[in-house]
Amino acid sequence: MKRIGLGVLIAMFAASAGVGRALPAGSAAPEFKGVDSNGVEHSLSEYRGKYVVLEWANQGCPYEQKHYLSGNMESLQKQWTGKGVVWLSIISSAPGEQGYVTPAQENDYLKTMKASPTAALLDPKGAIGHLYDARTTPHMFVIDPVGKIVYQGAIDDKPTPDPSSLKTADNYLNDALNAAMAGKPVAVAVTKPYGCSVKYAN
Repeated sequence: MKRIGLGVLIAMFAASAGVGRALPAGSAAPEFKGVDSNGVEHSLSEYRGKYVVLEWANQGCPYEQKHYLSGNMESLQKQWTGKGVVWLSIISSAPGEQGYVTPAQENDYLKTMKASPTAALLDPKGAIGHLYDARTTPHMFVIDPVGKIVYQGAIDDKPTPDPSSLKTADNYLNDALNAAMAGKPVAVAVTKPYGCSVKYAN
């Protein structure tokens, strides 16, 4: 019983999924449509010509909380949207699962956290999440203006919920956007995502 309990705990709170192979760097980002917390529909294709960040989110996840309660994620959102990057937070938690929110709950959270993504897409059926093989919260993707994935994986190199780790973290998202937007190759284009497993319905 102890072994099973430990396994469940690891799966829920330290889901360091293997490096995704379904969407390698350089591949075309799958088209999707999703409705945000304000009832507005968004599609990836409408942002062609811009860099797009996809951030899989879950309010209840300790790893996600590390970045939000510290202000790190909000700072990144403000920094990059200020440079013209489209930032889409995506919530693929199913009803009854950790991280599931109603539109009103998500808007309250964004206001409380002073977060500023371009939009927060609600994906309770997991359609977008499965399309991208999103595995953890957070799991980050960077898509370039022609619709190719230039980075996917962890937000940084510190797979821990401890906010003090941010002081010495190498932020892979920043590295990828800085390089790509400067016309340089992204040195580290795929990493192992870490965090809580995405709470899909199935």
